[in-house]
Amino acid sequence: MNQRFTPLAAALLTAFSVPFVMPVAYSQTTPADTTLPEIKVESNDAIYNAPTASTATKINAPLRDIPQTVNVITQAVMRDKGVRSMEDAVKSVPGVSLVHGDGQRDQVFIRGFNSLGDQFIDGIRDDAMYYRDMSNVEQIEVVKGPASVLYGRGSSGGMINRITKKPGVDKNEASLQVGSWNQRRGEFDIGRSAGEGNVSFRMTGAVERSDSFRDQQFLDREAFAPSMSIKIDADTNLLLQAEYLHDKRVTDFGIPSLNGRPINVAPGTYYGSANARDADTAESTTSAVSMTFDHRFNGTWSIRNAFRYYQYKLDRYNVVPGVVSANAAFASGYQVTRSRGAIARNEHGIFNQTELTQNTTIGGMAHQILYGVEFGVQDRTQLSRSGTAANVDAFNPAGAAVYSTNWTTNAAGSNSGSSTVAAAYVQDLITLSDKWKALVGIRYDSFKQELNVAGNPNRTDTAWSPRAGLVYQPSTTQSYYASVSKSFQPSAENFNLTAANTLFAPQETTSKEIGTKIDLFNGRATATAALFNLERTNMTTTDPFGITTAVGTQRTNGVELTFAGDLSDGWRISSGYAYLDAKISKSTAVSKNVAGVPDGIAAQGKLATVTPEHSANIWLTKAITPQWTAGAGVNYVGNRFADTYNTVTLPNYTTVDAMVSYKIKGFDLQLNVYNIFDKEYIASAHSSLPNSLLPGAPRSAQLTARYSF
Repeated sequence: MNQRFTPLAAALLTAFSVPFVMPVAYSQTTPADTTLPEIKVESNDAIYNAPTASTATKINAPLRDIPQTVNVITQAVMRDKGVRSMEDAVKSVPGVSLVHGDGQRDQVFIRGFNSLGDQFIDGIRDDAMYYRDMSNVEQIEVVKGPASVLYGRGSSGGMINRITKKPGVDKNEASLQVGSWNQRRGEFDIGRSAGEGNVSFRMTGAVERSDSFRDQQFLDREAFAPSMSIKIDADTNLLLQAEYLHDKRVTDFGIPSLNGRPINVAPGTYYGSANARDADTAESTTSAVSMTFDHRFNGTWSIRNAFRYYQYKLDRYNVVPGVVSANAAFASGYQVTRSRGAIARNEHGIFNQTELTQNTTIGGMAHQILYGVEFGVQDRTQLSRSGTAANVDAFNPAGAAVYSTNWTTNAAGSNSGSSTVAAAYVQDLITLSDKWKALVGIRYDSFKQELNVAGNPNRTDTAWSPRAGLVYQPSTTQSYYASVSKSFQPSAENFNLTAANTLFAPQETTSKEIGTKIDLFNGRATATAALFNLERTNMTTTDPFGITTAVGTQRTNGVELTFAGDLSDGWRISSGYAYLDAKISKSTAVSKNVAGVPDGIAAQGKLATVTPEHSANIWLTKAITPQWTAGAGVNYVGNRFADTYNTVTLPNYTTVDAMVSYKIKGFDLQLNVYNIFDKEYIASAHSSLPNSLLPGAPRSAQLTARYSF
């Protein structure tokens, strides 16, 4: 491998949703002075509805000005809910559904579309496949619908951007968490502002050791993230950041299905090796450094350059449960076939974004124009191996230990390759009048993929990604918008190219959306509604046999509603509802049986995988006294399907959580209880394998002690 740097309009205002969802358009902001101010970090520690977001437009814009749905998960929401993972953070965002992938990565569907590679950190792509840690996350912004005009490939249903904690505050904070299944986690956050000087710094970190309700499962994790901000002069600032994350756990493919439903076994039942803690583990290490340079030339022009280099390594071993079938040799009369696999993956890459911002007046209208170029290179190497594992009883899968012997190299899954992206984009935020604003933009991408195998197959795709939005604000509390945007997703976007994938043209998505945002309670709360249509062509999927298959066209019609904010008398709310009619509208694909022979189940008309038609949530807290706060929430998820051909149904479920906290003199003691009524349910699935269903956790508790000094 070449080494390189390295029916529903009426429903729009009838339901409410999470503090995260807020339709938006871009606002005109003209600097009041000609100097670059000292970096000031405004934490969302105490609010449920963030007033601004940067992801949708790459500037810090009021949410009411962005003609696209943006869901912001604030620090306050994450703390009150006791969030420890990306799954915990986004599971209450309307239109987002959970996927457990291959047991070693964060993965979600957004508005019915796979968003495996649509993870970003401070606006820079972060598509390595690992579990993120929340210790260095200030807030999370979920942009709904295509975002290719600023971020390039992917983002058919949306994208997730983590905003990191940055220097600029004086902070001394440490916390300790203990909980069910031997959970132990410590965090720290230490920061010093520049004061009268020019240098500020911050360091965050976490160490976690936990077991799980899942038999054999454990989690060993360490995360550290130092950062430094240097104010070079009044107009120039340099931000340096680094991060390190090590994560080791059992690779868990969940439980199989029987007769179209999850098999009826205890939630902890594990179908892998009896010595899984030694033999079925996924161990990943991720490290990165980034540098962001900001300079203001004058009141009209400013420039930003962001650079990120990352390395990612994964060693994964697993046993995968397969088909359940009758076998009188087992006590239950049923067996589960199993297969064994191993993957060693190494990748590294660089991304660099250079953006020039111009504030000007043209034709009597204020414009904020963003000019950008991006360059990125990713190199990936993967070794895939397979082995055998004995069949086990479907209802009592206790079996002998499985060891890493008799491996066979999987040639199709073992490869090395690289991808290169070069792009240019422009965006104009226009204040048409006191009541009207517009956001228009376009991006051109060239995305080249190379595979280092015999014949050296490669593919280069080019694409134009436009976006246009119009915002009407009849008052300071009302905002209405309409927008249209497009995105593209090349074949093998998240994995190395294969000879077969060179045949598939990029998938293309068109999104149309209208919505509104209403400020309530003197701006402390926000109600939003969005009505949208997305259509994605040239769709592909990976069948249970690992073969990439053309699916056709998928469309999603939907409604999302939210209500979030700080109410009167100490009440705060985060709530949401989503209706998603997501289905494969055009397809000639048919399913295959165990032998790989088509068996006649058509993909056309089937609903999108792991995507419920209805989902809803509400979270309420009440400050009872200055010291005591209590809260509770309900989360509902409707029926979903585990696979493309809808052969396995995941039943609907409702869970209830609660919290209580006590604060005094810098000390905060908080108790969270999850799934109070001990509901048994399936939390997520693989999205293409009908026999990899992950049960949700039974009732559990988590106690957090946090001290600020």
